[in-house]
Order: sequence, then C-alpha cells, then structure tokens
Amino acid sequence: MHKGIYAGVSAMMVQQTTLDATANNLANVDTAGFRARKAVAKSFPEVLMERIDPAKSQGEIPPWPWRSRPIGVASMNQVLSETYMSTEAGNMQVTDSQMDLALEDVSSFFVVMDGEGNQFYTRAGHFIVNQDGQIVTPDGHLLVGEGGPIEVGEVATVGFSDDGQVIADGEAVGQIQLVQFETPTYLRQVGKNLLVETEESGGPIPQENPQVTVGILERSNVSVVEEMVRMIEAQRSYEAASKGVQTSDDMTGRLITSLGKV
Repeated sequence: MHKGIYAGVSAMMVQQTTLDATANNLANVDTAGFRARKAVAKSFPEVLMERIDPAKSQGEIPPWPWRSRPIGVASMNQVLSETYMSTEAGNMQVTDSQMDLALEDVSSFFVVMDGEGNQFYTRAGHFIVNQDGQIVTPDGHLLVGEGGPIEVGEVATVGFSDDGQVIADGEAVGQIQLVQFETPTYLRQVGKNLLVETEESGGPIPQENPQVTVGILERSNVSVVEEMVRMIEAQRSYEAASKGVQTSDDMTGRLITSLGKV
C-alpha cells in the first residue's frame, strides 16, 4: 500500500474521533454537571513497514518466525493520543432550591451509587427524596454519605448546609461525602454526567472539610461556540485527508496500469 494512504487514513481516524467527542459534548450541553471531553493527537514515530512472507512447506504455514521483507520507513502524520476530560467549572445557575448543590472546588465530586452497589462520581448536584426516604439523583442513584447511602425517612423538609450536612426537619441526619482524584482528567464517562475511576486517574481521595453552595446548580462546561468551531475544523481536515487518500490511490492505480503496459 502507498505510504501516503497510511498518512491519510491515520489523519482521518484522528478527525473522526474528534468529531465523535465533539458531537457527544454538544449532545450534553444542557446536562447538569457534564464535563466536556477533548481529543489529543500527536505525531507518530517512524515505523518500519514489512511484508510477511510465510515460508510454505507442502502447502502448510509453519510456526513463527515467518520471513519478513522490509518495504520501507513510513511516518504517519498523526495518531490519536488520548481523550481527556476538561476540569473547568461549568456555568452556575441560581435555583434557590435547598436540594440543589454546587461544589466550590472544581476538582471535587459527589459520590453516588446504583442499586447494585456500583459507585460513580458526578458534579451534578440536583437531588430529590424518593419514596423510600432516600436522597437520590433524578436518575435514581443514591447519594452516598460518610456512612453509606443517606436516608432521611418520612420528614417534612430536607436541605443541606454549606459544610455538606444533611438537614431534615431542622436536625442534622447525615454528612455528604466528597472526593477528589490525583488526575481527574483521566476519569472515564459512563453516561451523561456519571464518571468512574481509572488506573490513570487514581482512586478516590475523601475531601476534608467539604464545602458546597446551596441553591445553585452547576451546568455543563461545554462551550457551544468552541465545539462548533472544533467540529468545522475536524470536518475540513477529514475531507482534506480523504482527498489525499483518493489521490494516492489514483496514483497507485495509474502506476500499476503503466507498469502493466511495459
């Protein structure tokens, strides 16, 4: 295969991933606590291209090692290095609701849990009380406190204090748990505004002296203008790389045709 095709295809793959990340960001522009993801590309080191020629013996392919013949050195223009999560704070929306919380530290996260005990992390601070008297997210994930999921039972009023205490009918009944990570940009998204830890992000570190702002909800940190610009740039780069691949393919075809006439 022509080396130019490798370069063009690698560029197309990078731009496709950029488009996917941008589309996901735009789809969650109104999702509370959503953190945008961005793709990072880097130059690819030179690699030696080889053609593998299995040494056939009586029609059978022998075990490794096979014979290889060097074709040449190829340098791809760029490859996808990684996608990372932006840690910038989202816009703050004043709701005046006692069940809406905003985290003051941009590197802090709420801890929530599903019915099977799986633990997630989120910046979304809108909570409600379910029919079982538990504080949950609108999707039904349990808010985790220092002693586990927070339950308030049948009470008339529920709210939070600025230091994260749960106040039910005027009395403190629990303390929310906030955590931080050594490298939060490597947290993995598992849907909407939920995150899980990875080996690169490190494990959750309980935050001492948690501070929240009551009556304010953090929106997503997605900038529609920036994402649209990034999408247009990626589309144009994808089209340019695609044309480069087509040109290389046409050149290879003409070369083969001319050699066949010799």
